[in-house]
Amino acid sequence: MFRSLAIRNYRLFAMGQLVSNTGTWMQRVAQDWLVLQLSGGSGMALGLTTALQFLPMLLFGLWGGALVDRLSKRGLLIATQAAMGVLAAGLGVLATAGLAEVWHVYVFAFALGVVTVVDNPARQTFVVEMVGDRDLPNAVALNSASFQFGRVAGPAVAGLLIAAIGSGPVFLINAASFLAVLGGLWLMRPAELQVTEPAPRAKGQTLAGVRYVLGRPDLALLLLMTVFVQIFGANVQNQIALMANNVFRTGAAAFGSAATALAVGALAGALVAARRERPRLRIVLTGALAFGATQIAAAAAPGYLAFVAVLVPMGVAFMTFTTSLNATFQLSVDPQMRGRVMAIYMLVFLGVAPIGAPIVGFLADAFGPRASFAVGGAVSVVVVLVVAALLARKLGVRVRLARRRPFVRVGAREAVPGAGPG
Repeated sequence: MFRSLAIRNYRLFAMGQLVSNTGTWMQRVAQDWLVLQLSGGSGMALGLTTALQFLPMLLFGLWGGALVDRLSKRGLLIATQAAMGVLAAGLGVLATAGLAEVWHVYVFAFALGVVTVVDNPARQTFVVEMVGDRDLPNAVALNSASFQFGRVAGPAVAGLLIAAIGSGPVFLINAASFLAVLGGLWLMRPAELQVTEPAPRAKGQTLAGVRYVLGRPDLALLLLMTVFVQIFGANVQNQIALMANNVFRTGAAAFGSAATALAVGALAGALVAARRERPRLRIVLTGALAFGATQIAAAAAPGYLAFVAVLVPMGVAFMTFTTSLNATFQLSVDPQMRGRVMAIYMLVFLGVAPIGAPIVGFLADAFGPRASFAVGGAVSVVVVLVVAALLARKLGVRVRLARRRPFVRVGAREAVPGAGPG
């Protein structure tokens, strides 16, 4: 399960990420709380902050991938992680001194989004340079486990710290957490990295990445499936809040418990994924299918306890889908295209979240939270089945549902040049 940690460079990276992920989740809570304080509790201000942080990814995400393919990924990460630390420290100083205004948070959120345009694909593709193709699925899963640990621990710690010392110092603590990442990157042995040969500088590299993905039916169909799953899946936290508040009539503590159940399931799913040797197309499809099915089950839950119980396997299913999908994309593409492909992947994976939020809200307001959850799950199930059928037709594979594991069986009828692992 933890075999990638035997590699010194990755071990340094993973230790830094564990600290930084916790700090990042602490900052997310502190940022939301600071905006609400400065804006008089404005939901519009809170939504605008989130939108500004995602906007650079939508505008410049593809360009970031092209840059990553041309430059040293380790060097880029040192620059981006240092920039994130400086931004956190700057906002922390303003907030601690009582000088922060809402527009300051807007500016810092947008600047953080700009840095993320390069940081995300660089961080994703640097993993394979540390561990190689063989251990990449394990390393991707461990990264996800680290992220989920931060998601569980960060908000809990942030809530206590904000109550005790305010939002400003939490930003400063997050700024200090980036020293762990920078220290790990600095202490790495460059000679042990499996550095990908940089792509030559040329015109049209961004469009070349788009054409590459569109020319791969397996990648294009998986991205199409991800769009629909993420529209509802990326906003499952909002759906949980609506179910807890509007259906079961519980308080904030119960909502926190439900969110924790989902995160615990996701953490377990990431650790289970770390045991797999290679990503498989059937695992991607099974995870997405199970995620949709558990959404439908959550919508039909008769009571709060049953609802929380369903959230644990929902988290496992979602993490099974995402970790397998990530590794499939990285291992099945030309190494010189990996940065651009992963930028497109991250653009789709993160970019549809703002689109899905109002859809989920509209369905909940018009038909109730149960209907919103059920529709989201049904859409995921239908799309997965359609994509499975299209994959069978385009790639010449057999896709069959089974009652026993593996629940989705994928077998090749014929070799398909360039196709991802089955």
